[in-house]
Amino acid sequence: MRPCLHAVVVALLLGASFSSAEPWPSWRGPRGDGTSTETGVPVRWGEQENVAWKVPLPGVGHSSPIVWGGRAFLTTCDEKKQERLLLCLSTTDGKELWRQTVLRSPLERKNRLNSHASSTPATDGKRVWVSFLEWPGKRAWVVCYSVEGAELWRKSPGLLDSVHGFCSSLLPYKDMVILNGDQDAEAYIVAFDGATGGERWRIDRPNRTRSYCPPVIFDLAGKKQLVLSGSKCVASYDPDTGRQHWIVDGPTEQFCASLVHTRGILCCTGGFPTLHIIGIRPDGAGNVTGSHVIWHVRKDPSYVPSPIAQGEHFYVVSDKGVASCLEAQTGKYVWSEKLGKHHSASPVSAEGRLYFPADEGVTLVVAAGAEYKLLARNELNDKLLASPAISGGRIYLRGSKFLYCVAARQQAASGGGSEE
Repeated sequence: MRPCLHAVVVALLLGASFSSAEPWPSWRGPRGDGTSTETGVPVRWGEQENVAWKVPLPGVGHSSPIVWGGRAFLTTCDEKKQERLLLCLSTTDGKELWRQTVLRSPLERKNRLNSHASSTPATDGKRVWVSFLEWPGKRAWVVCYSVEGAELWRKSPGLLDSVHGFCSSLLPYKDMVILNGDQDAEAYIVAFDGATGGERWRIDRPNRTRSYCPPVIFDLAGKKQLVLSGSKCVASYDPDTGRQHWIVDGPTEQFCASLVHTRGILCCTGGFPTLHIIGIRPDGAGNVTGSHVIWHVRKDPSYVPSPIAQGEHFYVVSDKGVASCLEAQTGKYVWSEKLGKHHSASPVSAEGRLYFPADEGVTLVVAAGAEYKLLARNELNDKLLASPAISGGRIYLRGSKFLYCVAARQQAASGGGSEE
């Protein structure tokens, strides 16, 4: 085949692949729960196996990559220059398409396990939104860019202070983008108009206690519910107006993990100073602490990693690396197994498989189900502190030094497309 014709064919195939791929537009993907409907997702990989490409990353950050239409976006911080950056990479080969310096300011104080670029950005395929904290002014910023890299607007929802640093991943919903501002002061959740930055609604959060949970939106009990844990409670709101549906007190003060659901039950895990896992029936109104918490367990909860759900079960991996399978309806433990030494990333799932990245660079692939079955143990020469993204049959793994695009053998050889 002539070189120019070959290039045209490859471009057409890649375009078809991008258009058919399920985007991963924000924290934990298109459904906000870590699940992917993609097929042909790789089970095994290593530095010399099923890596389509691997590119070095500037700076330091724990935010997850997001993927849409042949572009991957992620944030990082150049600590020497005190610059917070937004990067746009080609999903074909990892080539940097553009970068923008979102913010220049001194580095905020933080927990040693946090970073100065921990908030996952969000996109609708036309725009990409990102959030950072300005220091020492303690002011949060939401900034919007076109997918080509032009700044469109920037707005501050207000002051935000936390002794452990900043992490507030953005949630896209309809024509809005939503930010959680839980803190030890006047706390809020704010919805901005995605196109203009105008404020659409604002929630006054109770209890004034720092937490770091991205809100997620699910169809529950016949309506849209924006749910999150944090600030000494678990709460549900109408994402169109900010009006509260219901609230559960506690079960502790501070939270990091976002919620998931299956079989009509929400699962919440956290937090600090005490650890819990609870199951909540989401069809209540008002304060439902005494009526809608249907089970409550304390064995091997997670603080940072969010849970994942599949069929009849919830799966939780503790920060210390113990994975547990629980019955969604009862909270009964089905199995528990030690995976890695320490886990910060949240698991993802595809094709009935669960992917658990451990900090030391090993991803454990486990079959979803009532019987523990380890399918693969995949090691990379990098730390894995960020949660993965899945799109186009590929897994995007952000390491401390590199961004990896993991693909099944045929995809890795061709540089794109989906395996048949």
